[in-house]
Amino acid sequence: MTIEARDIVLVEDSDEDAELTMRALKRQKLAHNVRRLSDGQEAVDYLFNEGDGGWKAAPRMVLLDLKLPMVNGLEILRRMKGGERTHDIPVVILTSSKEERDLEEAYRLGVNSYIVKPVEFEKFMHAVESAGLYWMLINQPR
Repeated sequence: MTIEARDIVLVEDSDEDAELTMRALKRQKLAHNVRRLSDGQEAVDYLFNEGDGGWKAAPRMVLLDLKLPMVNGLEILRRMKGGERTHDIPVVILTSSKEERDLEEAYRLGVNSYIVKPVEFEKFMHAVESAGLYWMLINQPR
């Protein structure tokens, strides 16, 4: 399978969590296809072409943190699932939030998967690797 550039959009404000996520994706040879966005406004600008440098072809998946500066992850999710160009893009929430209300709201808004970031290194790596493999290689997109 040929994977196009920018197939994964990672929206993560924590440099440490972004680095761990990239390491996990590298182990599955998916990391060269990642566009990292470090805050919610940058994600809005990129995903909705409201600034310079928006996407030309839809990403295959978005890994989205909830607790972001500027615009929170639930607002980005709401806009993606309500947008004509973005509603079919799989969104995987990757967050430290175990709040029931965040989980319920994310699924109400149409998230495709909700993963609480494991604290333990190997469990974190496994969670990201599994999500990447599923959404990039196993799942059949429209």
